Amino acid sequence: MPDRREFLKLIGATAAGATLPGIATRGFAAGVAPRYASRRPPPRQRTFTSPAVEHELARVGAKVGDPKLAWLFENCCPNTLDTTVHAGELDGKPDTFIVTGDIDAMWLRDSSAQVWPYLPLAEHDAALQRLYRGLIRRQARCIAIDPYANAFLADPRAKTTLPWAQHDATDMRPGVAERKWEIDSLCWPIRLAHGYWRATGDQVPFDDEWRAAMRLVLQTFRTQQRKHGPGPYHFQRAAASPTDTLALGGYGWPAKPVGLIFSMFRPSDDACKYPLFVPGNAFAVVSLRQLAAMARALFADETFARDCEALADEVQTALERHALMHDARGAEYWAYEVDGYGNQLFMDDANVPSLLSLPYLGWCTRDDARYRATRALAWSGRDPYFFSGKAAEGIGGPHEGLRMIWPMSIMVRALTSDDGGEIRQCLDWLKTTDANTGCMHEAFDQDDPAHYTRAWFAWANSLFGELILDVAARHSEWLRRT
Repeated sequence: MPDRREFLKLIGATAAGATLPGIATRGFAAGVAPRYASRRPPPRQRTFTSPAVEHELARVGAKVGDPKLAWLFENCCPNTLDTTVHAGELDGKPDTFIVTGDIDAMWLRDSSAQVWPYLPLAEHDAALQRLYRGLIRRQARCIAIDPYANAFLADPRAKTTLPWAQHDATDMRPGVAERKWEIDSLCWPIRLAHGYWRATGDQVPFDDEWRAAMRLVLQTFRTQQRKHGPGPYHFQRAAASPTDTLALGGYGWPAKPVGLIFSMFRPSDDACKYPLFVPGNAFAVVSLRQLAAMARALFADETFARDCEALADEVQTALERHALMHDARGAEYWAYEVDGYGNQLFMDDANVPSLLSLPYLGWCTRDDARYRATRALAWSGRDPYFFSGKAAEGIGGPHEGLRMIWPMSIMVRALTSDDGGEIRQCLDWLKTTDANTGCMHEAFDQDDPAHYTRAWFAWANSLFGELILDVAARHSEWLRRT
């Protein structure tokens, strides 16, 4: 049975020049289209259309002076809506299922991140509001099925269709596509729900089913502090890569219960070396505080709000005690993973949450001293997954191996920067490493962008669109030419 990496290769994700389903050539024959012909599907083939997004594409696109950058923005920003949305109804209410792209399943993380850039437009677009209401409800139903799963199927009664997950030794339930326990899988839906509520004031999707799912989130986080044993989660897989399975009977490498939440896998879906994953715990602190705010404002539920804040306080205190490292001069910076026994791992991974993304997620400010020190080390030879080559420099991770830079890391660097030169450099790397496909990829070789993985990876496309929208709002002059 092929693993995930082999599967993506089999469907052509690494082939240079691969295109997305339904790509438009605007009437030109294959191979003779103009250099910057749209790569979007024709309107009738798009899975979702938002008038507000179309207007924003035209408005912001007009500010982008570089034609290649403008082309990438036009293709990437609406890619999630164009190609990955399955919208319908369930029990008379909106239901939205969003696939990652080339994998026909919905990750809680990816689906939340994929639609994040459109939030500011939702207040005045009924179609977008329906999409978000449906997705928030769908995510709550997924959490109710299994709070330990990272990915789900459209049919909640079906067995997994992912070839690499069909023989996993874990408690697989109907509707689950993959069951890798990752802290951030429960944080992202909270971030999306909180962001939608703040952007629109809409309270419709936050019903009893959603509240029950949020109680399950809190319960799962507490269980995975493992103060009273390992808890119910275990996972093993017969796989060629050791990062696809867990040690010690499927419960993972040991760590000391110190108040942090155990995470068996990283947001890359790779197994943690030390189970106390620092960026995930920091993300959980932010999410729990957001959940407390919603509990008070929407339900006047002071008891639940205080429970969320108590866990957030406990995790934050434990991070301060166990997750800080010191350089030769005594300056503090954050570890990537720890075990509570004193062992600490420094590295970074391109997938969010990452150390690089901490201010992006709201854990700290961009000018925070610890973050600045951590950021400098992560974007340097101190990080074993920082790569610098002829094409670009950036962070990758074990998931696709050495030399493979993830465009996502370059985007997050720009999104967490106030330096015009740094942002322009990031934009230049991004526009010159797409292999002329008009979209972002999962990873590319540091010296050869034509060697890349995943031709259809909607999260990376959405994040690029988010970056251009962010730069246009903060410093539109940086978009005139890079």
